[in-house]
Amino acid sequence: MSTASTESTARTASTPGIENTGSLAGTTSSALQTTAPVEEQLQESTASHSSVRDAAPALPVVSYRKVTKRYGELEVLHGIDLDIAAGEKVALIGPSGSGKTTIGRMLMTLEEPTSGMIEVEGEPLWHMERKGKLVRANEQHLHRMRSRIGMIFQHFNLFPHMKVLRNVTEAPRKVLGLDKEEAHERAVEMLCKVGLEDKLDVYPSKLSGGQKQRVAIARALVMRPKVMVFDEVTSALDPELVGEVLSVIREIAEEGEMAMMLITHEMDFAREVADRVIFKADGRIVEEGKPEDIFERPQSERLRAFLNL
Repeated sequence: MSTASTESTARTASTPGIENTGSLAGTTSSALQTTAPVEEQLQESTASHSSVRDAAPALPVVSYRKVTKRYGELEVLHGIDLDIAAGEKVALIGPSGSGKTTIGRMLMTLEEPTSGMIEVEGEPLWHMERKGKLVRANEQHLHRMRSRIGMIFQHFNLFPHMKVLRNVTEAPRKVLGLDKEEAHERAVEMLCKVGLEDKLDVYPSKLSGGQKQRVAIARALVMRPKVMVFDEVTSALDPELVGEVLSVIREIAEEGEMAMMLITHEMDFAREVADRVIFKADGRIVEEGKPEDIFERPQSERLRAFLNL
């Protein structure tokens, strides 16, 4: 579960050849251009994954290996190595612009890494195997992988013309292929979980900001993802509504069934909910550890300055 960059030296075997098959179809990101051949980018970062898996007792739900992201000349992520175990709650903290949200957006396939490898349950996210080689993923592969990942954004992104219940049933019916009865059953269960059982037939325009965010959480949970990304989910809310949303996330975390990546500026919340806290600054993981170590015994001057200690 360690995410230190020295992990990558344990991989010694060669990886299959890589060939670039061109740009992805149907992606919504505008930053999908790589700046070096895919083969060069991934040769080291994917080496001997299979031998490591054979020795490991449990495969991480999510793995980042030497992941970088550049926008032109600006490199916002520098060789990120990160593992998230099944059921683990990992909080990402750090100053604005440190690359926290970019890490989450790459997992949701909204931003493509410039180099490196991301895996979900041991399967490459942005690449797929073809004729014994790893090639750039097509839209069909990305669509299949997205079903394992959920994300809650800063803004709710609800369908304004659909009532709450249909907002939650739409994805499981269209993406997972559930029939109407099963999708309805799942949706009602999740809306009850977030305390909105009395809002099934209400349009989003009639909800408060906190209620809208809870609908968004129910909509993501109904897909039963292996990992959920919470990206600053309270930043667009009025202060008096923050508590109700954090309470729902806290309850979900306590169930312990789903891995969670919590991108947050709420330090008290990160300390209370997370199993591990990662501090990012200047595009790098500067420090990580248990919440009590990060907040009470920071080792780096950069983290101490961030926490005003």
